[in-house]
Amino acid sequence: MVDGQQGQRGEHGEHVERGDVVVVTGAGGMGVAIARRLGSGRTVILADASEQRLGETVGALSAEGYAVRGALTDVSDRGSVEKLAATASDAGRVVAVVHTAGLSPATASAKAIVDVNLMGTAHVIDVFETVASRGTSLVCVSSMAGHYASLSREEEFALATTPTDGLLALDVVAAIGDNAASAYCVTKRSNHLRVQAAALAWNRRGARVNTVSPGVIATAMAKAEAESASGEQMMKMLEECGAGRTGTPAEIADAVAFLTGPGSLYITGTDLLVDGGQAAWIRCHRTA
Repeated sequence: MVDGQQGQRGEHGEHVERGDVVVVTGAGGMGVAIARRLGSGRTVILADASEQRLGETVGALSAEGYAVRGALTDVSDRGSVEKLAATASDAGRVVAVVHTAGLSPATASAKAIVDVNLMGTAHVIDVFETVASRGTSLVCVSSMAGHYASLSREEEFALATTPTDGLLALDVVAAIGDNAASAYCVTKRSNHLRVQAAALAWNRRGARVNTVSPGVIATAMAKAEAESASGEQMMKMLEECGAGRTGTPAEIADAVAFLTGPGSLYITGTDLLVDGGQAAWIRCHRTA
């Protein structure tokens, strides 16, 4: 069901009363797995910038019995995120927001990566704080690449605390230039930092905010990265770190379910690394 249509319907067409709402941005592999993991018995608001992908995914989830609505959303546009938050709030009590929308170097330019990964995540954190209530949990999907960014303490502090409308003017952002790989690392590190800085405001609402940093996960985006110039090295590291395989979207969904569920009520402002030990191997064992 596309945003703007009235009513919510269950598996057999029955009316679903307002209740708990889960918002998922990004209708890719991880987003769909998360919607399935969190969506049973709740209204799912699924957001994506692609109308075709959104319609196909909403149709598939509806056929599986989920009460799901699609919201065409460009997270790089604050007004679009505000519309999404209003749609979610009008549908019921927002219990979980999972922000998976993002771009990678194999699929986008440095500018697009900054617009979506940096600005989009900042918009989601800012805007959904205004509709968060006691018990709401926001999880932003970052990346293990954020753990590799080489930034000074001053640069990290600026990325964490600068008001969103001033982020693009920061020297650390301007220094990215046209380097898509650098854009990816810096923006994913920024996701960690923005969440840390936002934890206080979310705590004051009785709500929580965290990041999950996946390693190489079997999604279309990861496939594109594997087929890029750096793909061979990426896959080699999976073998050398001992994991020997990619992760699955379902494993990320399990991590998100933990961070949005009752077992993590004392966890906020932090990052959960889900990468099969790759980051640990790079820090402690990689020799070149």
